[in-house]
Amino acid sequence: MRRFVDRTVLVTGASRGIGAATAIAFAEEGARVAINYRADAAGARDTLATIEAAGGSAAVFRADVGVIADVEQLADKVRETLGPVSILVNNAAMMERSPFLELSLDDFEAVWRANVRGVFQLSRRVAADMVERGERGAIVHLSSILARLAVANRTAYIASKGAIEGLTRAMALDLAPHGIRVNAVAPGLVATEALLGGMPDPELQAAIQRHIPGGRFGRPEEVMSAILFVASPDASYLNGAIVPVDAGLGAREAGPA
Repeated sequence: MRRFVDRTVLVTGASRGIGAATAIAFAEEGARVAINYRADAAGARDTLATIEAAGGSAAVFRADVGVIADVEQLADKVRETLGPVSILVNNAAMMERSPFLELSLDDFEAVWRANVRGVFQLSRRVAADMVERGERGAIVHLSSILARLAVANRTAYIASKGAIEGLTRAMALDLAPHGIRVNAVAPGLVATEALLGGMPDPELQAAIQRHIPGGRFGRPEEVMSAILFVASPDASYLNGAIVPVDAGLGAREAGPA
């Protein structure tokens, strides 16, 4: 399938993991892809090289979504280089693992800037441009199972993802009259560098996977498939939805079975 021919797609945090898999998949389906990264320039170049090797079209853009000036420049540079954005995937996020009583206000605000304020501002810029052009576009936010199921030492991240789910529903209502759909994909436990780096103990990894109804961690490509579906014409009647991709973990009872 080539569902995104001649459309410009901006994927934030696309230097590795879910973001990289998503950027590559959009390019395989004909999109011009803006690969955003904050610090991992090598990873972003790898994503670009994979796309170009397959004959796809993409460009790399460095921006910290937690910095408003960077967000503004990113929106402008993508439009100048690849054309106006038809699909925005807000994937970039910051994780903070401090216990609540050790979490500083500065650290909380840093997570909020990256995970919520940046998403709001970039979405607003892209959506305003869509409205001006009469583009019936799509915006996809990345939420998390942690917006609904809390674990210890993730206060700032959990709060930010709860906000993202509220933002998704609110944006969907306000933008529906313009033909712009806004949805979120909420991954469960996916075997990314960030997840595995936070739990390096193989025994802990095995124990957690036994608790997942699907019996294993997810793969970035499995989340990517949901993102592409939500952004595609195949999901034309899907709006304001939070789509869980968690192998049933969010439906499970609390505690070990």
